Amino acid sequence: MENNSQKQAGDRAARDRRQRVQSASIGMLVLKELAALGGRATLTALAAQLHENPAKVHRYLASLMEESFVTQDAATQQYCLGPQCISIGLAAMRVADPIRLSEPSLVRLRESLEVTCFIAVMGNHGPTIIRFEEPGLPVTVNVRAGSVMSLLWSATGRLFLALLDESRVRKLAKEELARAPADLRALLDLTDPIGQLQREVRAMGCATVKDTNLKGISAVAAPLFDANGHLCASLTALGATGGFDSSIDGPIATALRKEAETISAALGYVPDHAKVVSGCV
Repeated sequence: MENNSQKQAGDRAARDRRQRVQSASIGMLVLKELAALGGRATLTALAAQLHENPAKVHRYLASLMEESFVTQDAATQQYCLGPQCISIGLAAMRVADPIRLSEPSLVRLRESLEVTCFIAVMGNHGPTIIRFEEPGLPVTVNVRAGSVMSLLWSATGRLFLALLDESRVRKLAKEELARAPADLRALLDLTDPIGQLQREVRAMGCATVKDTNLKGISAVAAPLFDANGHLCASLTALGATGGFDSSIDGPIATALRKEAETISAALGYVPDHAKVVSGCV
């Protein structure tokens, strides 16, 4: 009799644990969908997004409000992400390091595509390589971790020039253009060389080069965005021009974009829902 009572008690405890886990899971789903709707939504819109009965969703919202994960606007009756979500988000942002988060992507790109790839950030003197990965049979290039890339002739530099539109970046680009030999300047638009590069890269969302920065070398660079939507780093792949497909819709660029989107998402970046987001983030 005692063993039977213990078994029943154990079964009840197991059911309670499963229910708590299920409730927590649904609560997290409510928060995720509320965030997907921009962090603010009516009960009707949220229930439709979740494909759930509004009464059920309301119960979870009430529990989340008790813990300050959700608040309700008295004027509009919309539910909003609360201060606890802000605290958690800020904590996650503080530990979100693009270099650390990019390391698995660099390894995957190196192994799957057998290309040289690296992460670069904007330094005082230009885009600077921070992390560098080479395949088993590396391409001989004179760039390594710590190398500063050209703003005008490298895919990495063109990405920063176009998407990090700051006065210091434009100043560095103008200085580089003034120092460039005539044969390199001839590769750019004659009337507006910097502006045309910026427009081209913005239109594609990525940057590609072929035999410009280094003869015989082609490259593709994709942007990494932080939680504020700012360019924080670039993910670049390069290889010998003869065996490297630098086309914007080729397998290398496609894989690079996918990894860049994954890293950006891990950094907290959410594309503007009002825009149609394609290809290169």
